[in-house]
Amino acid sequence: MADLQIWVDADACPRVIKEILYRAAERVKLPLILVANQPLRTPPSRYIRSVQVGSGFDVADDYILQQLNPGDLLITADIPLAAEAIEKGAVPINPRGELYTPENIRQRLTMRDFMDQMRASGIDTGGPASFSQADRQAFANQLDRLLTAHRAG
Repeated sequence: MADLQIWVDADACPRVIKEILYRAAERVKLPLILVANQPLRTPPSRYIRSVQVGSGFDVADDYILQQLNPGDLLITADIPLAAEAIEKGAVPINPRGELYTPENIRQRLTMRDFMDQMRASGIDTGGPASFSQADRQAFANQLDRLLTAHRAG
């Protein structure tokens, strides 16, 4: 099995999270691959690369799922993508630092579908809370825990 790689569903990933990931990839010398429908600017590094996929629904998700290996980290806020990553044995976390697990992903999918139904019926459900310093810190802490566990394991 190849060494751990970090995959990023990069189209909607906050810039501050990408910057945390850039520093982490350099620090722990692990491949970081950002996948997006648009060109991405990444710092020059032997560990960091971006992949631009075609536009279209789920094109980036499909690319990530084809490349993802068991044990890889995936950074995504896309709950269906996280669920498929779990099925492949990967470890998905969202940009707010929440670890998706086999135990919590079904509940997340159910809530997502419920909110989609509410919006479809015309109910304003509001959007996600704005990204905060606490979210940034929670993500950095979760990433550090996962990378430390990988190095120890």
